[in-house]
Amino acid sequence: MKKLINLLSAAVLVSTMVSCGDKKAEQEPIVAPQGMNVLDLSKYGKPFAIFVPDTTAAKLQITEQSSGALDIKVGTNFAITINEQAADIELKKKDIKEDEVLKFKNYIVEEPTAIFWESEIVKPEFHFVINQKIGNTDYCIEDIKSTDTEPFDKATTQKMFDSAKAIKEIKKEEKS
Repeated sequence: MKKLINLLSAAVLVSTMVSCGDKKAEQEPIVAPQGMNVLDLSKYGKPFAIFVPDTTAAKLQITEQSSGALDIKVGTNFAITINEQAADIELKKKDIKEDEVLKFKNYIVEEPTAIFWESEIVKPEFHFVINQKIGNTDYCIEDIKSTDTEPFDKATTQKMFDSAKAIKEIKKEEKS
């Protein structure tokens, strides 16, 4: 009787391992929030997708910089850059507070891997820096500061910040 129980237990164990073992981890569909689109960056060497504003109303522009950074702009309301190296958040905070021109006002978000702050020259402007680890690579995502356009307002910067925080890794399918 003991042998029969052991044999049945072994058969159940083997069948369980076989039925669970060879399943590939499937990529869950990435669903963008309302008013946003999913932008797959894998063709630019980045194994993730990011949410960008609807590109039917504004032109999407992706620029690969010689430094390795990837700039993503959608019209005049979305402009971020992605670098393949984490930023030193503590050093960035020190630089922000010591800036003589762009006067620091306050942090809207202050986390170990992300800061979102308000500063001012003549009128308020908002900026952010986020570090994300995707796979084995560290990335820094931040807003693009431009002297050609007006600085982003809080709501626009918040949308870019949320998009950078919500980056979704794209898993490569393994071939058997």
